[in-house]
Amino acid sequence: MARSETVASGPGSRALIVDIIRSAGPVSRVELVQATGLTQPTISNIVRQLLASGVIRESGRTPSTGGKPRTLLEINPTALYAVGVQLGFEAMTFVAAGVGGGTVARQLVDGAALDDPQQVVERLAMQFRVFVDTAGIPIDSVAGVAVVVPGPLSPPLGTMFRSPTLRQWEGFPLAATLGELLPVPVVLDNDAAAAAIGEFWTRRVPRTDTFATVYMGTGIGAGVVIDGALYRGASSNAAELGHLSIDAEGVACSCGNTGCVERYAAPAAVLAEAVATRCDFLGLDLEFTAESTGQDFDRLARAAVGGHEAADALLGRSADRLAAAVVSFSNAFDLDSVVLAGPSFAIAGSLYAKAVRTRMERASFARRAHGVRIEIASNPRDSAAIGAAALVLQSSVAPGHGPVLSA
Repeated sequence: MARSETVASGPGSRALIVDIIRSAGPVSRVELVQATGLTQPTISNIVRQLLASGVIRESGRTPSTGGKPRTLLEINPTALYAVGVQLGFEAMTFVAAGVGGGTVARQLVDGAALDDPQQVVERLAMQFRVFVDTAGIPIDSVAGVAVVVPGPLSPPLGTMFRSPTLRQWEGFPLAATLGELLPVPVVLDNDAAAAAIGEFWTRRVPRTDTFATVYMGTGIGAGVVIDGALYRGASSNAAELGHLSIDAEGVACSCGNTGCVERYAAPAAVLAEAVATRCDFLGLDLEFTAESTGQDFDRLARAAVGGHEAADALLGRSADRLAAAVVSFSNAFDLDSVVLAGPSFAIAGSLYAKAVRTRMERASFARRAHGVRIEIASNPRDSAAIGAAALVLQSSVAPGHGPVLSA
């Protein structure tokens, strides 16, 4: 094989072809040539490899128009599976997904809370085996496990630098410790970044789109997908939307900055404002902690959606502040679309989406050139876990786009 053909058949071309088949649905080899600009021999070579590995399959033929009908290709959703785990203070969410991105199993178990990290990892490993067995997934068809957490990470060390809710995990070798207990590759990643890949993968977003997810759990984060790959930055800690300053003279943040949007719009900030304005009649715990933040914010969101004036005002201010940050974020990347994901959007997502759309239509820098689609995740609470599974799948079937999986 000539050198140019070898290069063209490399991981980048394979990822490109997988992305097109994933996003466009059944396509023919001729259409792949037209869409990629690769030669017919290169397409045939990569398609042969993908068929042999079971990642794609033939799915019938195009109707005859006088010539030879073309064979169509599609992703094979049962070729292999991945498990995503969202590690949180209150709960751990396990999700198993097939290559198409569809969820085939889900389980919610107790979270990390204040337990010793070593004990939690051992419990996670035991639960993984139970989860896979109960779902009827052969262990040899599991491509890997991705655990996603909030806060900045050190991917080379497989550790968290800092976490707003999992303080005792800072510096703990999570990836290495879990890797020693499981028979499949393990990767550690950020929950917001994972959610972006999950939404990109399951929504069949074209790789030509500049796509982002804004994630709100306990804190606020984001992920950006460019040319089909997650934008990671110098240390895999890119797109920290929650630490974008919206007030240079504002409230000091634990990150070292001032006026971070997270200090004004995240659930803990909203609940603190509720307490300060004496909204205790909403049934909020006036001494709320990390253990109750999610539940208390859900209660506040239900009240707002139900027409409670004070609750609606609180969430309205949060949504306006977040919208201001999202506009700046969108301006920086010139985004095509933004999906709001994460458990804190599960109830009041429509309120936040409306605020972001309104400000985007008024203040987006490129609004005269194009609009920016603002949507809500179909399953906001599980976005990070679904995304974790998608990270593994993308790394397995489209190498070069995701983290390197190592046993």
